[in-house]
Amino acid sequence: MTRIGIIGAGAAAAAAAWAIDTHSDATITVVEKSGGLCGRAATRRRGAVTYDYGANYLTAADDRVVDLMTETLDTEGLVDIDQPVYTFDSASHVTEGRDTDEHKWSYEQGLTQIAKRLFGRTAATVHRNTKATAIHRRGDRWEIVAGAERFGPFDSLLVNPPAPQTAALLADSTWDDPLRAELTTALETVDFRTVWTAIVGYPFEIERPYYALVNTDKSHAIGWIAREECKPGHVPAGESVLLIQASHDWSVTHYDDPPAENVTRLAEMASTILDDERLATPAWSDWQGWRYAQPETDAPTALLRAAEGHDLYCLGDWTVGTPRLHGALRSGLEIADRVRQSR
Repeated sequence: MTRIGIIGAGAAAAAAAWAIDTHSDATITVVEKSGGLCGRAATRRRGAVTYDYGANYLTAADDRVVDLMTETLDTEGLVDIDQPVYTFDSASHVTEGRDTDEHKWSYEQGLTQIAKRLFGRTAATVHRNTKATAIHRRGDRWEIVAGAERFGPFDSLLVNPPAPQTAALLADSTWDDPLRAELTTALETVDFRTVWTAIVGYPFEIERPYYALVNTDKSHAIGWIAREECKPGHVPAGESVLLIQASHDWSVTHYDDPPAENVTRLAEMASTILDDERLATPAWSDWQGWRYAQPETDAPTALLRAAEGHDLYCLGDWTVGTPRLHGALRSGLEIADRVRQSR
């Protein structure tokens, strides 16, 4: 029986695990450093409030992903954001935008439902709070090292973390092949956008004709503001929740500043953009720093394919040049195809 190891339980890994499990008799073992699932498509709950604090929604930009969401997975709780996305510039001037996304999907329970439902349809064993620290090649098999724990051997190894984190795993690998060093160096040079996010809640409704605002001239400290109450089931009536994503430059500069100070700064700037001074003093707040939020440069595709010849597969939105949630899911489905074809 084929044994598959997966590092990371993000959206790509979940899609790959489902597709492999559905079409083969492979055994699948997943190690995930956090206590949750779905990676940057992350959801938290605060009392009666639910908010997606990483990826904001899933689009219908890929046919296989649409089929996965609407035909394969249970659509109970699947919600679509009706309001459009507007734009704002460096002077905080808001204008109607061009909303090109046909659908903006989440779930009443949040985007983590994607991975939960996919893994729930498999027999995969998922080890949460288990951080992979290295990968080893033993003959023609792979092994995952997670502190004092060892997982494997595996016939194929799928690696879901962003390129720089995958490079770190390879750097400590015992894989004795010239491709290891070449691939490690190439992955270290894949650039990612850093995003520091503030989540702020208010005991009143914010009346606006849009779901979100995106900064189009890339000259503002804030890149994106979204109204979580536009997602059915996320925010109780009479309340509002804003997700405020800082720009890359601002996020890098302030990444290690005290979170409370960052939240205050971002809330004040958001209040100016939305022209409502009440928004400068939220009733509650949360935050998240994403050091590797979105890929900015192309992946070394030729080297990634060469690694697949050694049963090592990298997956995630950064591998397919589509830095959005549907890109991650598509990556997982395509990798599953190639894993099955190799066996």
